[in-house]
Amino acid sequence: MNQFRTTFPLVSRDLLNWFPGHMGKGMKQMQQKLKLVDCVIEVHDARIPLTGRNTEFKHSISGIKPHILVLNKSDLIDKRWEAPIVDRLQQENFDPKNVLFTNCKNQTCRGLRKLMPLAQNLINSSDRFNRSSQREFCIMIIGVPNVGKSSLINVLRNRHLNKKGASQVGAIAGVTRSVLNRIKISEEPPIYLLDTPGILEPNIADVETGLRLALVSCLQDHLVGEELIADYLLFLLNKQRNYRYVETMGLPEPTDSIASALVNNAIHTNKMVRTKQLDGTSVLRPDVKMAAKFMLKSFRTGGLGKILLDEDKLIAPSM
Repeated sequence: MNQFRTTFPLVSRDLLNWFPGHMGKGMKQMQQKLKLVDCVIEVHDARIPLTGRNTEFKHSISGIKPHILVLNKSDLIDKRWEAPIVDRLQQENFDPKNVLFTNCKNQTCRGLRKLMPLAQNLINSSDRFNRSSQREFCIMIIGVPNVGKSSLINVLRNRHLNKKGASQVGAIAGVTRSVLNRIKISEEPPIYLLDTPGILEPNIADVETGLRLALVSCLQDHLVGEELIADYLLFLLNKQRNYRYVETMGLPEPTDSIASALVNNAIHTNKMVRTKQLDGTSVLRPDVKMAAKFMLKSFRTGGLGKILLDEDKLIAPSM
């Protein structure tokens, strides 16, 4: 068996300075709306339950409001990791009863069924201060980009009001640009949700955090580079001894070289691109960018198996 890297090579931090103006503006808007809110639901990607959560939310948004953490896309991780994830979150003083695993593509998902009753219980047992006379409930949905906030709102609206989606869903990180109008999801009691823009921390802590965020599409691919993200994925897969990529990519054996993996895949799938040489002639070369995109898509759709990117931050369950 090949010798694989034990650490990922250093990458320039410049790649991770992505904080568009609308994010700072969105954070201010969210803080202004807080007095109208009874409960905060923070949505994050279950594949990175500990990485990349915006700590600003804890200090500036959730504060004294009841707070539920929804780990979405849980169908893409092995169910046996759920208990170790909750145990680890408990160490950060997170109430384990308020952590739910959801899959917005499955209307019968247990986590989705529990979400609204849990929110109502938390609101009813909390001191609502200036909102105690209000019969209606208002819940703010927060999170980093592209973790499924809008999908969650649409599923809840569909479940409780049987109406089509009211919130724009996009595969590109940062599609929701501002705090939207209140979206009604229940008549009795009247429950409204506030959708908010996906907001990253102004400074991503380290390069691996940035690469994990990029792998689950919280950062836009082109801002980091598909080949770099694919290289980090290859590094993690080898580290976790997950070699399903060999068959998916059409490789002869596991490899530690992303260049080799991408070239082999492009040749295997006959994805070639014509490039001009210095002398003016053109030549066909393997399209490594298309191969990188294919590898990332395979991971994101579960084609490489159920993969928890934060495995190294948890105590492994008995598999």
